[in-house]
Parts: sequence; C-alpha cells; structure tokens
Amino acid sequence: MCTLDDRLIEHVAEDPLSSPRHLERTINFNASLGRIKERLTMLTDAGLVAPIYDGAEMYEVTGEGQRYLKEELDAEHLPRPNPHAV
Repeated sequence: MCTLDDRLIEHVAEDPLSSPRHLERTINFNASLGRIKERLTMLTDAGLVAPIYDGAEMYEVTGEGQRYLKEELDAEHLPRPNPHAV
C-alpha cells in the first residue's frame, strides 16, 4: 500500500463509479493515467476495489475496502497482489 492507494480508495468511496480518467483529473497530486490504472488493478487484486462489472473501467469500493477505510482491516492481512500481472 502506498499513499496513492489510500487516496484512490478514499476517492472511489466518495465518488462511486469513478473511472481512471476521472481520478486522474480530480486527484490533486501527480499521478499518470497509467499509474492510476496500475494501482487500481493492484487494489482490485487485493479485494479493496472492484470494477462495477467485468471489463468495466469504473470502480467501486468493496466491503473489504470499506473496512480498510474504517481502519478495521490491516493491509498486511490482505492477499498479496501480483505486480507482474499488472
């Protein structure tokens, strides 16, 4: 987990159905569209966010993601995403 991951989860929770392009335009720090897509893929693999349907580029926070935001879930206990699959 990195700062970008936390910000992405927070923003998707506040603005459901966020797309990578929307996130790139609205988050106030330097992150390329490619980096945002990469991190969303990793967060999906970890079970914190999910596309609204298979193949969609719009995301929503999962139940696990909500627990993470409430600090009820430690990221150390999440499945390890495979960075080579991104």
